[in-house]
Amino acid sequence: MSGGLLVAGTTSDAGKSVLTAGICRWLWRRGVRVAPFKAQNMSNNSAVVVGPDGRGGEIGRAQAMQAAACGLAPDLRFNPVLLKPGSDHASQVVLLGEAVDTITAGNYRQLRPRLAETAYAALAELRSAYDVVICEGAGSPAEINLRAGDYVNMGLARHAGLPTIVVGDIDRGGVFASMFGTVALLDPADQALVAGFVINKFRGDPGLLRPGLDMLHRVTGRPTYGVLPWELDLWLDAEDSLAYGRVLGRPAAPRGTDWLDVAVVRLPRISNATDVEALATEPGVRVRLTIEPAELAAADLVVLPGSKSTVADLAWLRETGLADAVTAHAAAGRPLLGICGGFQMLARTIHDPVESGRGSVPGLGLLPIEVTFDARKTVRRATGTAAGDVPVQGYEIHHGYVSAADPALPPLLRYANGVGEGARLGAVHGTHWHGTFESDEFRRRFLTEVARSAGRTGFKVAPDTAFAAARERTLDLLGDLVEEHLDTDALWRLIESGPPPALPFIPPGAPTG
Repeated sequence: MSGGLLVAGTTSDAGKSVLTAGICRWLWRRGVRVAPFKAQNMSNNSAVVVGPDGRGGEIGRAQAMQAAACGLAPDLRFNPVLLKPGSDHASQVVLLGEAVDTITAGNYRQLRPRLAETAYAALAELRSAYDVVICEGAGSPAEINLRAGDYVNMGLARHAGLPTIVVGDIDRGGVFASMFGTVALLDPADQALVAGFVINKFRGDPGLLRPGLDMLHRVTGRPTYGVLPWELDLWLDAEDSLAYGRVLGRPAAPRGTDWLDVAVVRLPRISNATDVEALATEPGVRVRLTIEPAELAAADLVVLPGSKSTVADLAWLRETGLADAVTAHAAAGRPLLGICGGFQMLARTIHDPVESGRGSVPGLGLLPIEVTFDARKTVRRATGTAAGDVPVQGYEIHHGYVSAADPALPPLLRYANGVGEGARLGAVHGTHWHGTFESDEFRRRFLTEVARSAGRTGFKVAPDTAFAAARERTLDLLGDLVEEHLDTDALWRLIESGPPPALPFIPPGAPTG
């Protein structure tokens, strides 16, 4: 059996995903055959994986990023259970890449044994195939109301005998209390697996933390394995769209005299928001997520991104006044792009008996198409061209499809077999493909056209921006941070030998129920 480690967190967005990726990259650079694992992820940011049978399936995008940190292609087993929220009360269940059910508070207990069994089996397979598996928890292990059926945090650690480290985000404040409280709320058997802590996003001199770290060690009997600094360049492939600030990344100065301003509508059920990250890597391109109609009016390009609930998010656009701002932007001849669910919103009519169950509803009417939702989900990788000869790669994850279109409407893209995909009408563009802007030449051509349509004659694309290289630099930075700021010798002992014996119990503890 291989070595392993569980990276848990005091909260969601504490840094579990990036720390897991950093540990994976550190081990991979040492020549260790390492794989990532997250038993259950709840996210609408997903990646397409081609399974052993040739069919496309979904896993959380963070696990695809962690796979890249390991030098691996994504594998469905890296995230066997993916929950994609469609509302505040229901989520689509994706099991080993395939959408199989809808989960609610009412049926979760019935589905949970099947989900846990699938997750445990996937981890066992990975541990037999790799030297080390680095597991990421979900939320916090101290969610004691969920502990009885947990198979993601300490339930997974107990099942697989995994030593556990707890990461906390000091930028949020209260990190010492949250770390102590996380351990103290666990029962004795769970506490016996929690070996120590990592502090994330510290700004300043780490020496200032020493008294707190020493006291945390005294009261818990567990060390802090290191303090990771705040790093502005860690924004690609964010696990959760809520992790984004208003402006993505750190926009580099333009190569020409003009900036290009891109406004991305932050839909309530936004999915695969990472589509626009490649735009933000371009010098002179400022990408911001917004819910303000006035910011759309000032933008050079407006993007309607993907949505897990197209019809519901379209209704929200109308309620907030954003729909009027989008249509006014298009009416002024300024560039507009809809991606997947955002593309579907541009239609004249949407027929949806599947996702929302609302039947036929009017779209924004900016493209002469109709969209119909099918119970069967399209999940696949896509390759083709744009503008005749520009190579494009992407992926598709959607229930809706174009069921009717004006025959004179030109496509935005073409599949490798020549079949058209998406649509364009003047400065209005739409496609079901995610990830197209990671194709460097297509991204440059698109931005050049946007700048022309928006009147930004002084904007110039950078001929040397390579998105794949930017992603690799991010992964290497994560590995560097782990090597430079964590006690990697102690981490390796944990991975190889398991938790230290006789870790002290911290009262009051909690029964497993």
